[in-house]
Amino acid sequence: MSALENKTYRNLLKEIGIPDDEIKARIKEAVQIFFYDENERIYHEADTDMGYLTDTGNNDARTEGMSYGMMLCVQLDMKEEFDRIWKWSKTYMFMDKGDNEGYFAWSCQTDGTKNADGPAPDGEEFYAMALFFASHRWGDGEGIFEYSKEARNILSACLHKGENGRVGCPMWNHENGQILFVPGIDFTDPSYHLPHFYELFALWANEEDRDFFKRAAKVSREYLAKACHKDTGLSAEYANFDGTPLDKQLPWGYFGNFFSDAYRTAANIGLDSVWFSEDCGQLEVPLKMMKFFGTDLEAVRCEYKVDGTPTERPVLHPLGLLSTIAQGALVAKTDEEMELATKWVKWFWNQPLRKGVRRYYDNCLYMFALLALSGNYRIW
Repeated sequence: MSALENKTYRNLLKEIGIPDDEIKARIKEAVQIFFYDENERIYHEADTDMGYLTDTGNNDARTEGMSYGMMLCVQLDMKEEFDRIWKWSKTYMFMDKGDNEGYFAWSCQTDGTKNADGPAPDGEEFYAMALFFASHRWGDGEGIFEYSKEARNILSACLHKGENGRVGCPMWNHENGQILFVPGIDFTDPSYHLPHFYELFALWANEEDRDFFKRAAKVSREYLAKACHKDTGLSAEYANFDGTPLDKQLPWGYFGNFFSDAYRTAANIGLDSVWFSEDCGQLEVPLKMMKFFGTDLEAVRCEYKVDGTPTERPVLHPLGLLSTIAQGALVAKTDEEMELATKWVKWFWNQPLRKGVRRYYDNCLYMFALLALSGNYRIW
């Protein structure tokens, strides 16, 4: 039975013996650091009623982080911060003309100046999901704060660009049902596949879009089972539609190995296992990853080919990698699986939020893992 039906969310931290009061204190402390600590925060207020999250490694605001921030806020019942981030996104990132009308510019300077005129689909996915949750938790407001309408409009653009004289390209390949790395491209990003979101889009999107999202949920679960290596569980950052790692050099680099983007795949599978529990072969992936990395955190040190061959490239986001594997532990059920999962969850629990210039991505993934593992990453 899904969490949508029974309203029950697994608290894996409590299962492994961490007391409730310690879990609550850790969440409170992490929220304080992430949003408000003068030296370490990611979130910043702007003007009188807006706010943004900074990618501290690149000194910009990205739809990835902005939509992540909104998801964290709705889970934590932080409506003021949610509305501030959403207004900043609509004011500076939203594109209302051109081929990408209806999408959000994936990167802006922190003064709102656009760095790009193209979108990144993971941002649109999280924006839409966070807005639906906000509608259900707080109720729709007026204008841009009519959350459910805004969510439906985003998803409609994602599916119907290029139709009926509408310019631009959709974010999903209609033929195979897979989300694209960017609109108009011929490959995908496994970590963009969010079947647990698509199940909910199939309930709440415009009626004409619901069948597509129901299909996309099944497609993505089946895709993840193929895209994650049969032995190691590792997936590539970018991959072909058949699940094989992208085998070509792009102008901005090579992304056919297991590196930063790909870490999120295990976390997504873990959360999907709690929300819906539907298994198309993908639920074994995080367990394979835990076995591959073993019982020594030293293995979390570098980039890998999906078959487990290490490269010379050092890991850029070690806390992010640890956090996502720990979140993937939500799939564990048997005693043997729990023994393995407990080691990773305890390693995660014993890590503080990252400090320094590269803390943005790591700490976003840490926050999601902390909520998911404590039963506080919920369907609203």
